[in-house]
Amino acid sequence: MTHAIIDLIDKKEQIEVAARALKAISHPLRLKILCVIGDAEACVQEIVEAVGTSQSNISQHLAILRDKGVLLTRKDANRVYYRVGDQRTLQLIVMMREVFCGVPPEQQ
Repeated sequence: MTHAIIDLIDKKEQIEVAARALKAISHPLRLKILCVIGDAEACVQEIVEAVGTSQSNISQHLAILRDKGVLLTRKDANRVYYRVGDQRTLQLIVMMREVFCGVPPEQQ
């Protein structure tokens, strides 16, 4: 094994963070939500309109993504806006949008 791989394996905390994030985003509806949010932010209503399911269903999945540290929130009056909270996770989502959602990098 190379020294870089051994160093990576030794970073247990970072691997745990990555595993939690990947597990949280592995649900099809949560992947759709993250494709909608991308590198910007969106409120629940915008996500509901884009994804096409009920607000309660979206809210449940947003709560999971927030609890697992994938999303951060910002409240503005009576709206809550969601955005990806970690730059590393955002890199994965940008790549995922390009590969799975058909969004070219220049449109992200």
